[in-house]
Amino acid sequence: MIWFKFILCLVIILFAGARLTRYADAIAEKSGLGHIWVGLLLLAVVTSMPEMVTGVSAAALIASPDLALGTLFGSCLFNLSILALLDILSRSSTIFTKASPCHIVSAGCGILLIAIAAGGILAGERFSALSPGWVGIPGIIILLVYLVAMRKIFLSERACQLPSAGQDSYRYGGLSGRVVYFRFAVAAAAVIAAGIWLAFIGDEIAQVTGWDSTFVGSLFLAITTSAPELVVAITALRLGAVDMAMADVLGANMLDIVIIAPVDLAYRQGFVLSSVSSSHLITAAVVVLMNLVVIAGLRFRREYRVFSVVSWYAVALLGLYSLGAYALFALR
Repeated sequence: MIWFKFILCLVIILFAGARLTRYADAIAEKSGLGHIWVGLLLLAVVTSMPEMVTGVSAAALIASPDLALGTLFGSCLFNLSILALLDILSRSSTIFTKASPCHIVSAGCGILLIAIAAGGILAGERFSALSPGWVGIPGIIILLVYLVAMRKIFLSERACQLPSAGQDSYRYGGLSGRVVYFRFAVAAAAVIAAGIWLAFIGDEIAQVTGWDSTFVGSLFLAITTSAPELVVAITALRLGAVDMAMADVLGANMLDIVIIAPVDLAYRQGFVLSSVSSSHLITAAVVVLMNLVVIAGLRFRREYRVFSVVSWYAVALLGLYSLGAYALFALR
C-alpha cells in the first residue's frame, strides 16, 4: 500500500508540476518580471515547501536534527544534479550556453550560504553560548545574507539587460491575468500538498529500512522532496524557458539553506547545527564543488559535448553527486 501511495504522489506532482510551470511561464510573460525572477521567487518557493515541512517536522516532532539537515543539504546536492539531466535533455546545445550568465550570482550566493551553515557545524557548541534563546546565530546570518543576496541578484539581472520573451511574448494572450494567477495558485497548492505527503511517505519507507538518519535524509528523503524541482525544471526546459529552469534549481538551493532558520526555531533542544553529525560537511563540500562547476559552465560557456550527448560540466556534476552519495552510503 505504501508504494501505491508513493507512485500516486509522483503522478500528482508530475501532472500539477507541468501545469505549474506553464502558468509560471505565463506570469513571466504578463508581469514582465522575466523568467529568472519568476523561477527564483515563485517556483523556488513552491518547490521548496516539501523540504521546509519535512525539515521542520523532523526537528519538532521526532527531534532528529540529522534527518532535518540531511534533507536540506541532500536536496541541494540532488537539485544540482538536475542541471546535468537538463543538459542531457538539451539536444541543440548545452544549457550552460543557453542560460544567462546572471545565474553566476545565484550559484555564488548558494556557495556562501552553505559555507555559513558548514561553519556553524564546525563551530558546534561555541556558537551556542552566543545564541539568543535556542536560535542559532548562523541561522540568523543565513537569513540576512539571503535577503541581501536577492537584492544583489535583482540588480545583477537588470545589469544583464536580458531581452524579454521576444517572439513568445503573446504565447498566452488568450488567458487573462486573473485566470493565470488563479490556475498557478491551484497548481502550486497541488504540488505543495503532494510534495509534503511524498516526504512523509518517504520518511515511512526510510524507517522500515532502519538506515542512518543522515544517510536517509541526505539521499532518500532529499530525492523525494526534490521531485517538484525535477518536474518543474524538465517542463521549463521543454517550454524553452532555460533561465526559469535554472533559476528554480538555484533558487530552491538557496531557500533550502534558509530553511535552517525555521528548523532551528522548531528544534527546542538547542542550536540545531551544533547537534548534527559532522558527516553533513561531506554533503556541504560536494555542494560547493558542484556550484563551482555550474559557475565555470556559465562563465566559459563551452559547447563541446562528450559523444555529442552531454557537456563536461554535466559529467562533472554527475560524478560529484555519485561521489557524495557513495561517501554518505559508506558512512551510513
